[in-house]
Amino acid sequence: MPRLQLSLACWDYDRTRALADGSVRPEGIDLIYHNLFVEETFFRMLRNREFDAAEMSLSSYCVSLMRDEPAFIAIPVFPSRFFRHSCIFVSAKSGIREPKELAGRKIGVPEYQMTAPVWIRGILQDEYGVDPASPEYWSGGEEEPGRDEKLALDLPAKFRLKPIGPEQTLARMIAEGELDALHTARTPSTFAARPDAVKRLFENYVDVEKAYYRKTKIFPIMHTVVIRRELYRASRWIAQSLFKAFVQAQRRTYENLDTTMALTAMLPWQAAHVEEARRELGEDWWPYGVEPNRHVLDTFLRYHHEQGLSKRRLRVEELFAPETLQSFRV
Repeated sequence: MPRLQLSLACWDYDRTRALADGSVRPEGIDLIYHNLFVEETFFRMLRNREFDAAEMSLSSYCVSLMRDEPAFIAIPVFPSRFFRHSCIFVSAKSGIREPKELAGRKIGVPEYQMTAPVWIRGILQDEYGVDPASPEYWSGGEEEPGRDEKLALDLPAKFRLKPIGPEQTLARMIAEGELDALHTARTPSTFAARPDAVKRLFENYVDVEKAYYRKTKIFPIMHTVVIRRELYRASRWIAQSLFKAFVQAQRRTYENLDTTMALTAMLPWQAAHVEEARRELGEDWWPYGVEPNRHVLDTFLRYHHEQGLSKRRLRVEELFAPETLQSFRV
């Protein structure tokens, strides 16, 4: 029987490489893998729905579920996770030394609805008492002028969000002291180019992030994988087939990282990093599926609602194709 041909846009992760090179093939599917940077994937999928399936910002996906006819449905695969304490930058001119001093300040965000800033605002609220509605947010291109929100937002009035100027960039503004801080997913170029002007809020961020995980058991999820909803409705088996394939591809990465006869990544102490990840986060330190991630997802959905991005608090089960919530047992 002919196999269904599907396009998938996703970055070149080690955990998805077996899908890209064809060594793992989803059941019944011939996959056309588009290796794209995440910003391009999100833009093209959210604006034009160009792919059958795609890696997607968890926050953008949740915003899309607020529409009358949601365009996508997700599977519980999380190609990107990231502790975000390292991604809070401050201008040296701001005088900010402690997280609580971010209250009431001017903070740059490439997009307010980005997943990374949602996590950052939530962590600052829960761990340091910074009300997400307290700062004034300025959005726009981090390195290039002209960036805008990929999805139209309707925020409660208490959240103050303004666009930066048409020729301005967040990276330059924080270096010049026009912004007090920056919440972002990418390190701004001025952090390296002007180290006296742009600093990390948490210089010892690894220690801080480890302590955060030990306290909360949260390894923040950044991205999920979505399918165009009309395609899913026509062939619901696609969701389970793709989910199983992503899991299989990820298992190969775990196996590769376990190899000690040679290094699979250009990390001199790769074996030590793997041992540390297991020690701190457990054997399956990057879990897929709903149940191992319920606490992380529920926390994110709380943040998303509290920050005005979802009109009601979504339930974890609403995010994912029902077929992927459980598996058969023998």
